[in-house]
Amino acid sequence: MSMQNIDKKSFYMLSWTWGFILSFIGLLVVSGIKLYGLITKKHYQLKHHGWCYYLNVGSSWGGLEFGMFFLTDENDSLHTKDHEFGHGIQNCFWGPLFLFVIFIPSAIRYWYREFRYNRKGVNPPTAYDDIWFEQQASEIGKLYRKNIEAGN
Repeated sequence: MSMQNIDKKSFYMLSWTWGFILSFIGLLVVSGIKLYGLITKKHYQLKHHGWCYYLNVGSSWGGLEFGMFFLTDENDSLHTKDHEFGHGIQNCFWGPLFLFVIFIPSAIRYWYREFRYNRKGVNPPTAYDDIWFEQQASEIGKLYRKNIEAGN
């Protein structure tokens, strides 16, 4: 099985075995946000994209993936949802290594670009997807979403 031909059943099985660490953290994060919403009377609706579940939280920041769960801002862009879904698929294949090979480098890169360029009103010299793991996440997430919508 390769990253390009995983099916729904395998995605869930791998998310809760090999990719358990991040999926479990995601379950805790999503549950915590939903509980916070109940306490503060804010409504956070759990939505579905591809085979992942996500919440819209905040604005103008993008997304954050936790295994088969992710968070996005209120813009709810299709590209961001596809991208985070792609990271969910990567998590199935990298498992616990995902944290060190993709998750942490992605977070560092995001915050570096945020402070070095975006908050100064400067466009970064490279596109966000110019590094292999971000490009792969965007491409795989889009491919899988299109295949799911087509019934494949």
